[in-house]
Amino acid sequence: METKKIIQVEDKVGVDLLIPLSLQHMFAMFGATVLVPMLFQINPSVVLLMNGIGTLLFILITKGKAPAYLGSSFAFLGPAGLVISQWGYSYALGGFIAVGLAACIISFIFYKFGIKWIDVVLPPAAMGPVVALIGLELAQTAAKTGGVIATETAPIDPKNVTVFLVTLIVAVLGNVLFRKFFAVIPILIAIIAGYITALITKVVTGDQLIHALQSSFIHIPNFQAPKFNIQAILMILPVILVLASEHIGHQIVTSKIVDRDLVKDPGLHRSFFADGISTMLSGFVGSVPTTTYGENIGVMAMTKVYSVQVIGGAAVLSIVSAFIGPIAALIQTIPGAVIGGISFLLYGTIGASGIRVMVDAQVDFSRSRNLTLTSVVFVTGLSGVALKIGEVTLTGMVLACVVAMVMSLLFYVFDKLGLTNDK
Repeated sequence: METKKIIQVEDKVGVDLLIPLSLQHMFAMFGATVLVPMLFQINPSVVLLMNGIGTLLFILITKGKAPAYLGSSFAFLGPAGLVISQWGYSYALGGFIAVGLAACIISFIFYKFGIKWIDVVLPPAAMGPVVALIGLELAQTAAKTGGVIATETAPIDPKNVTVFLVTLIVAVLGNVLFRKFFAVIPILIAIIAGYITALITKVVTGDQLIHALQSSFIHIPNFQAPKFNIQAILMILPVILVLASEHIGHQIVTSKIVDRDLVKDPGLHRSFFADGISTMLSGFVGSVPTTTYGENIGVMAMTKVYSVQVIGGAAVLSIVSAFIGPIAALIQTIPGAVIGGISFLLYGTIGASGIRVMVDAQVDFSRSRNLTLTSVVFVTGLSGVALKIGEVTLTGMVLACVVAMVMSLLFYVFDKLGLTNDK
């Protein structure tokens, strides 16, 4: 513990630590957060700007008690893609605003009725696998991003595999072997090692590097206004189920990591309200919806650095990079093999946090309900089975969460009626 001292949520760090620690968080979220606007075919700069602003608002609204970075949400890709194909991106922005408003309303329900019902709806035997699925279902995404899984259009390139492995190995060994200052920035060091390997193997060329450094110094993000259409809104609005499930899971994971009950203090009503406000603001200026980021949760778990000052520093760097051309261009040259190598480890860490939920709660698997609940939730999340409701498809962790809540409520009712055989 002396070589990897815990830096708690309220702790401050000096500039000599703040800059590299903030860079580490920024690099961890960057690959995923710019992928969403690229898929929507909009400029990532406005997203980097609003992610930074949203994160600072989150810190303010949660009174600096909940360390979380708000990045681009993948939950909207399906329904928003349909809206964009029919009406255009401006109408998708109107849907984003509606979902953000719905999140604010739900946060009021959290405030009014408390959170004790969560133990009924998602007991540890259900919450543990749901949380684990946040990381586990993204494992294949990390491998694909890293280029170590072949597809019909992209066969495996030994160069990408080399970069992926160097990044992953440095992250793993750094987390176990690094001491003192280096013990808190193993992810950043791994990214640098991976990038250097990418230059050596020509995954990133010298011309790309020079072109990025020669970009115009000042860059103004492309803003655009939203438009509203009731059909478009109704197509996107069900995503609120995804956001709520993801947010609760992330807050519980983070609570376990920092050893504080963030669900109670600052409370889900504050954190989910902040998430909703950030998504609404993003919709008004042409950005993408935001959500608390698993990548940054993974960084905190690996480094034992939980300071909101560091998260805030990453947010400021994101805002600055949105306006400085060479920085934004240079970061965009980081290859997928590097991002994939880091994500491979970080997603696994989140999965392990879900198992920790069950261990800490001392879940008794000799009881039929616990064994059944955990088994069905895991299989639902990993099987690939999907449930389509209108234009929204529930699958993976989100569908598993819905199944977990339904089963938990049924078991609760059976208990009250004295029907269960393992009480």
